[in-house]
Amino acid sequence: MGQRGARRARVWHPLAVDFPLPLVAGTLIRREKRFLAHVLLDDGREVIAHTNNSGSMQGVCEPGRVVWLSPADGPKRKLKWTWEVVHAGPGDVPVGVNTLLPNRLVEEAIADDRVPELTGYTSIRREVRYGSERSRIDLLLEGPPGRCWVEVKNATLVRGDRAYFPDAVTARGLKHLRELQAMVQQGDRAALVFTLQRSDARSVSPADDIDPAYGVELRRAAANGVLLLAWQADVSRTAITLARSLQVILDPSPAS
Repeated sequence: MGQRGARRARVWHPLAVDFPLPLVAGTLIRREKRFLAHVLLDDGREVIAHTNNSGSMQGVCEPGRVVWLSPADGPKRKLKWTWEVVHAGPGDVPVGVNTLLPNRLVEEAIADDRVPELTGYTSIRREVRYGSERSRIDLLLEGPPGRCWVEVKNATLVRGDRAYFPDAVTARGLKHLRELQAMVQQGDRAALVFTLQRSDARSVSPADDIDPAYGVELRRAAANGVLLLAWQADVSRTAITLARSLQVILDPSPAS
């Protein structure tokens, strides 16, 4: 991303990742080995779809749920379908489960100065190695404000009207929190952005009952200057659209 011109007042227009073709509906038969989903399409075909979501997908991967797949016709793809969306929750809302999309949405939002806390940067780089544990940061922002290291997380677990992260114990997530704090200690900025691809939550909190250590470290990171943000996306069969910011609540909740 190059240098920007003079700033001007902006009107919010939702940012979207458009699917080349409308998603194809089916019914989840079962999830296998985290990265495979057996699906019965509405036209009667039984297919195997790839899922890049490595979490437990608690509450969104039970057999019998309506799912939406995208066709994948790349010559190197062994599986010709990707699992994009599942219907879940009391309202049977569509939930985006593709963990690659939030990075694209957040990057575009930052590049277009849509995230008030992360404006003024003139360069965005992806997957830069950093820290003593040699992690790869999702986004490195550079410009007049200095450097800001941004990690993006996809939250799918919702209880009541609150989303929770993580949905399984995450040693990798703990490492990221430690690395972000180290960046702040050396004088840079750091941010963790929770992205929720479903419309039925009003806030995001750590899932203390699932991974108490992550909750402790997340609160420590916030106290040590790591910026915590949350954004919600609306989901349709044609696009995932980043729509609004949400509150991150660190106080223990009744659901925890």
